Amino acid sequence: MVSITRLPIVGVIGSGSDEHQERAAALGSWLAIQGVHLLTGAGQGVMAAVSKAFAETPGRKGLVLGIVPCRAEDSPQISKAGYPNDWVEVPIRTHLHLSGSKGDDLRSRNHIVVLTAAVLVVLPGGEGTASEVRLALRYNKPMVAYLNEPNEIPWLPDQVKRERDFSRVKAFISQQIAGAGG
Repeated sequence: MVSITRLPIVGVIGSGSDEHQERAAALGSWLAIQGVHLLTGAGQGVMAAVSKAFAETPGRKGLVLGIVPCRAEDSPQISKAGYPNDWVEVPIRTHLHLSGSKGDDLRSRNHIVVLTAAVLVVLPGGEGTASEVRLALRYNKPMVAYLNEPNEIPWLPDQVKRERDFSRVKAFISQQIAGAGG
């Protein structure tokens, strides 16, 4: 059993419906042996795929953390359907219900995802991912977009580092977590 220890937290953001399986699985498996905790928005798609790969990696050193939104403002004790995904080991339930195009509103869990992570990895996604990227820029969080093609995420701001080579994504993450002091 993995225990909660003082490990860096790496956030992975991306689609809540598309898994981008090849990249998410490679990223999750690699992160699992790096001595970090994985943090996502606890949903499906990329969040589930990276969490599954992380959780199922033998010898992993961290836990899967998930920031769970509630269903609606008037029912904060009830999680949205599909949350947390099956691989979240530490669900952090919130009273926050907004997402998608309203993901940078103060009533969105996205603030917690972005502010908690030492570094963020962006996989393709929609409006919710875009709001997390805007928040990461606002909060000056290091992030790298792991892309197959430079324009795979057409809305991605120019100041976000883009990489298609996984070894360069790994180097960026390693540099950031080393700089964060562990």
